Amino acid sequence: MCQESTKFKNVWTTHSASPIAYERGRIYMDNYQCCITSIAQQPRLIYQKSKCAKSEKIEDALLLECPLGEMLPSPSDYKASLIVLTVQNWLLRLSADSGEVLEKVYLAGSCCKFFRYLSWDTPQEVMIVKSAQNKLPAAARQAGIQQTVLFYLAVFQVLPLSFIGMLEINKKIFGNSVTDVAVSNGILIVMYSMGLVRLYNFKAILEQFMEQPFHLGQEFNWNGQVGIVGKYPFGLPCNIKITDTPPLLFEASSLENAFQIGGYPWHYIITPNKKKHKGVFHICSLKDNALAKNGIQDMKCCSLEPDWIYFHPDMSGRIIHVGPNLIKVLKLKEVKNHADQMEIAEDFTIVANRENCVNNNVTVTASGRVVKKRFTLLDDDPEQETFKIVDYEDELDLLSTVAVTQIGADGRAHLDFHCNEHGILLKSIPLKESWDVTYSHEVYFDKDLVLHIEQKPNRRFSCYVYQMVCDTARDDDP
Repeated sequence: MCQESTKFKNVWTTHSASPIAYERGRIYMDNYQCCITSIAQQPRLIYQKSKCAKSEKIEDALLLECPLGEMLPSPSDYKASLIVLTVQNWLLRLSADSGEVLEKVYLAGSCCKFFRYLSWDTPQEVMIVKSAQNKLPAAARQAGIQQTVLFYLAVFQVLPLSFIGMLEINKKIFGNSVTDVAVSNGILIVMYSMGLVRLYNFKAILEQFMEQPFHLGQEFNWNGQVGIVGKYPFGLPCNIKITDTPPLLFEASSLENAFQIGGYPWHYIITPNKKKHKGVFHICSLKDNALAKNGIQDMKCCSLEPDWIYFHPDMSGRIIHVGPNLIKVLKLKEVKNHADQMEIAEDFTIVANRENCVNNNVTVTASGRVVKKRFTLLDDDPEQETFKIVDYEDELDLLSTVAVTQIGADGRAHLDFHCNEHGILLKSIPLKESWDVTYSHEVYFDKDLVLHIEQKPNRRFSCYVYQMVCDTARDDDP
């Protein structure tokens, strides 16, 4: 792939009035009613379903892949499928090859719950279905009625699809200022309006507060209700009742609730909870909250878009810090002669190509007149090459970056592949289409495929597919 003679050719382009999604070699359009494979040399249609009614609109989706080496109850379980959540609170499992409905579960029962979000607790094993935040109508609030339940979470084991339980996130238990919740890797993450983040053991909550287990398709008599679990109109019972505040594992205060855990030994990244510290990141030990040596990372960017930082997804424990013109890959290592203390060291950096950029505040004209600029260019000024996307391709162990330069009304972008271990540039792929920095963009790099999805104003979407071409005779093809 990184050979000089290998090119990436734009083989397919499409436009749509509805969002375009990409999942593992499949392009979904028309609210998941149309599926196109991108694995072939030329993308081709897999299936096209008739246009669905607004009541069947899909709110969120997750790709479900068969686990290796496990015996599954149904032959369809051995093929990839798509778990989708509809606006009417139906959870459907669709065949990825035909769009056929393989399983369906009705979620909402007597309580008025509007489920909107799908996420993984444990990828490809345990799934969380989260409701929108419960809000009372204005008339009810004026009448003094209080809403104590903020969110509902439904928990499922997948392949085979089985119901674990449903629980409430209640103000009486977690406090009045809760703004959002999430579940990841067995941890319940509760976020508060003042920037506070609290972590709880989610598995322990399920075990401690489970009132009665239920199975999909089981007849039940629950709190005066009689019905079948997962069937309309009864849906799912709320069988996990948190009656007391669970033991707190950890809490931290961070600007905009930004909080991440990773590294080895375990560390976390926060931004001090004051606006003046935006763009400043503290890397601390999870064990004792001690700030690592060189643990304050600040690029001092003067830019419209902030820099961002996260733990490297390659499980190396490293940290990626991305600014407008600089990508730092950092690593944790022991301080010399202090085995119990860690420090942040630079592993390698990737620098934007700004060799032709001259930003002098003072210039001299041909006649000798001195001209002083009244302003200085921002670090992410569109006319300078700026990093917009950084991603990791795990199968090829490559770090990919998208850098953009705006020249007049025309923006030019290129996708670069770097050695993940040392940061050496291995390949650069120019994208043919113009890149407007004011639009929303997603770029996927998947083996021999590059896919660019662009969202323009007024809900206009475009998709550009590039395929790897090794034939040197075709190098000059458009």
